[in-house]
Order: sequence, then structure tokens, then C-alpha cells
Amino acid sequence: MLNITHNTIKDKAGMKNLNSFRILNTRTNSRRLIKTLYVFGAICLLVLFLPWTQNIKSTARVTALKPNQRPQTIHSIIAGRIEKWYVQEGQFVKKGDTILFISETKEEYLDPKLVQNTEQQLKAKELTVKSYFEKVNANDEQIDALIQSRILKLEQARNKLIQANLKVQSDSIDLSAAQLNYKIAKDQLLRMEELFKEGLKSLTDLEVRKQKLQETQAKVISQENKFIGSKNEVLNAKIELQSINADYSDKIAKSESEKYASLSNMYDAEAIVSKLQNQYVNYSIRSGMYYILAPQDGYITKAIQSGLGETIKEGTEIISIMPFDYELAVEMYVNPMDIPLLDKGQHVQIQFDGWPSIIFSGWPGISYGTYGGEVVAIDNFVSENGKYRVLVAHDKDYPKWPKEIRLGAGAQSLTLLKEVPVWYELWRQINGFPPDYYKQFNATGKQNKDEKK
Repeated sequence: MLNITHNTIKDKAGMKNLNSFRILNTRTNSRRLIKTLYVFGAICLLVLFLPWTQNIKSTARVTALKPNQRPQTIHSIIAGRIEKWYVQEGQFVKKGDTILFISETKEEYLDPKLVQNTEQQLKAKELTVKSYFEKVNANDEQIDALIQSRILKLEQARNKLIQANLKVQSDSIDLSAAQLNYKIAKDQLLRMEELFKEGLKSLTDLEVRKQKLQETQAKVISQENKFIGSKNEVLNAKIELQSINADYSDKIAKSESEKYASLSNMYDAEAIVSKLQNQYVNYSIRSGMYYILAPQDGYITKAIQSGLGETIKEGTEIISIMPFDYELAVEMYVNPMDIPLLDKGQHVQIQFDGWPSIIFSGWPGISYGTYGGEVVAIDNFVSENGKYRVLVAHDKDYPKWPKEIRLGAGAQSLTLLKEVPVWYELWRQINGFPPDYYKQFNATGKQNKDEKK
């Protein structure tokens, strides 16, 4: 049995009819097995030196490339009550189409003629401002007239003062002449008295001289009265000049006071007009917010608020809409340890859920059912799940992504890194080392200066 001796029992009678002996006799030759093992070992050794593309596997989901292309919810800017729906779920709407109508619930806006009444108040206040403005103009004209009148009156008073001063001078001269005549008459009387004593003149001549002296004395007194009266006229002219100036200054000050009071009232009215204008515009805009409109073309996906008569608050989500025109992208989440290996423009292989595929992670060239992507954005801050979000768009050098893909679908991503031998990758995986630090190179084969820095 063990072939220890040259004596064999194969040819013994009846041995060929035994089933167990027949099975043992047909066993595989050990040399053939050894050759097979050698060939298998050689193949495994060759495989260890084949190139292997390092990669980063991560879960992902389909999204839109631009924020305005992603699903969004429509909110109500004002509080209100749902009165009428104009759409249903799954319906296509264009930008500006009416989605629903809400009515007012706040007390200060319940008046159906609120906008018209506010407009009437605004017009009334504008007329008030206009009337105050006209009053200010009238006060300005009155002040100008008073100023001109004061100039004329002061000129007249100055002329009168000049006349009074000239009259004083004239009366002063007349008084001096009268005093001189009185002195002459007095001297003549003294000489006449001496001549009368000597008998050279008669008594009649003496009495005539006395009468002449009385007349000149009376003229002196009269002229003194005129002179004093002229002085009083000068004083009166000066007083009148000051009185005119004070009187017109008082009138001008009073007109200016009325003018400034009108200006103050006008400014208050303008402030009220501005406030009413603000209210009028706000009420007009608010009245247009009763109709909730579609912000862009898209499909109504879900009515968050439903029914009629339901009240909603400001900022309440009412309905969600999916934009009609969007550009697909994939957002994947990468561990912080692998994030230094990624860079914008790096190639990514993507497998979409629902699309059959055969993936060889280390040999992407022979993979089937995967689609090409390109890294377009990398977050600088870690997400809530402890990973960094990376946004991947379609790579134009690869076939287009399937049109049937919908936003929110799942995906698996393979970010391709550096090519290394298979043995190196096995050694790295066994030791738990990260993939090699990889940077893209330009067409000349040199690393960019910014990346070196």
C-alpha cells in the first residue's frame, strides 16, 4: 500500500473488484500537485509586482452642483391663514406662478381699505406741508417788505434829523443876531440918556430908544424860544429814528418767529409724510405677499402645510419645490486623515445605487458601470459627522452620468491616488499606514510653485 517494497498486490486475484482499492489507486499524482503549486506561487509573485492604484473609498449621495439648483422650501414672509391652493404635489410650475393665497390675521392689517386710507392720509399731509411752505414764503416776503420799509423810514428820519440840525444852526444865528441888536439898542439907549441929560435930545427920542430896546429884547427872548424848540426837534428826530429802528426790528423779529414756527411745523409734517410713505409702501408690498409665488421653474414635491383655514406664522415652511433645471454633483464625506490627499481637479470614480457595476478598486481601467467625476470643492471645516465634505462634479473627459439619477440617491466613490505595486499596498494595509501623499503635476512634470510653498 505504501510502496515500501517492490512486492505489489495490484495483480492479485480479486483486488480490482474492490471499490476502496480502486479509489486509492486513482489518487492524484503528487508531482502534478507540486507543479501546480509552483505555478500558482509564481503567479502570485508576479501579481505582487503589478501596479495598484491607491484609492479612498467613501459613501456619497447625489446633489446639485449649485445651491440654487437644490431642493428648497418656500416660506411665508407674513403670518396669515390659508384660503386657497392653486397647485398639487408633483405638478410642474413656472417662475411667478401662484401656489396658494393667504388672508390677513393681524388686527392692524384687517382693514380691506388700509392701503387706500393710508394713501389719503399721505396726500392730506403732503398738502399740509405745501401750505406750511407757502406760509414760509409769505413770511419771507413780509420780512423783505419790512426791511425795505425800515430802510425808507430810517432814511426819512435821518433827513428830518438833518433838517432839525440845520434849523438849530439857523435859529442859533438868528439868536446871535437878535442878541447883537439888543446890545446895540442898549448902547444906543445909554448914549441917548446922556444926550437927554445934556439937553441935546428930547424926551421923545429917549422914549423911542427905550421902546426900541424893549423890541430887541423881545426878539431875543422869542429867538431863544425858537432855538430851544429847534433843539427839541433834533432830539425828537433822534428819538423817532431810534423808535423806527426798534419798531421795525420788532416787526421783523415777529415775522421771523412766525416763519421759524411754520418751518418747524413743516418739518414735523414732512416727518409724518415720510412715515406715512413708509407705511404706504409697506402696506402695498404686504398686500402683494398674500399670494405665495414660485421662485423658479420646478416641480412641487411636498406640501408641508395642508388644508384650508390653517394659520401659519412668519417664516413657516409651506411647500417644497424641486428645480427643473439642475446640474448633478456628488457630495462625499472623507476622513480627516485622508483629506490632505485630495485636491481640486482630482479624478473620482463613482458608482450610483441602482446601476449594475463591477468594480476593481485597484484597477479602475477594467471596472465596469462606474462614472468619472472631478473634485470641485473641499470644505475647510469638518461636518457634524466628523468628516470633511467634498463636492464632485461630472468629468467632461468621461461619459455623461445617467439622466435617470435623482437628487438624494446614494453612491459610492473611489478617489484615485498614486499607483504603487501590489506588495506595497498589502504592506501598507497590514501596517495600517495611510495612502501615499499625492500631488498633481503640471504638463512639464514639475510640481506647482504654490503647492511647494
